[in-house]
Parts: sequence; C-alpha cells; structure tokens
Amino acid sequence: MQADKEELRQKIAELTQRHRDLDVAIDSLASSVTADQLQLRRLKKQKLQLKDQIAVLEDQLLPDIIA
Repeated sequence: MQADKEELRQKIAELTQRHRDLDVAIDSLASSVTADQLQLRRLKKQKLQLKDQIAVLEDQLLPDIIA
C-alpha cells in the first residue's frame, strides 16, 4: 500500500515537471514574433491534459471521506 502511494507521488512529480516544462515552452512560443498558433493550441491542450491527469492521481492519494 505504501509502495503504491510512493509510486503515485513519483508519477505526480513527473507529470508536474512536464506541466511546468510545457508552461515554459508555451510562454516562449507565445512571446516570439512568429508564434505558430496551431502549435500553441496543441501545447496548451497537452498542458490541460497533464493537469487533469495530475488531479486524478492526487484524488487517488486522498482517502474517501464521506461528509
């Protein structure tokens, strides 16, 4: 059980780093004079997908609490 949680934490850290890297790439591309709008949209979509994956994994780490 503990190994599973550690594995989830590692996956979250990996996805979070990729999310940050995409953020830097998006900022860099957006600031260029000849920004490729299609590429920019693709990067933003990838970033959003990563955010969703991170949220799903974080939900798996938290215990279910019935309020």
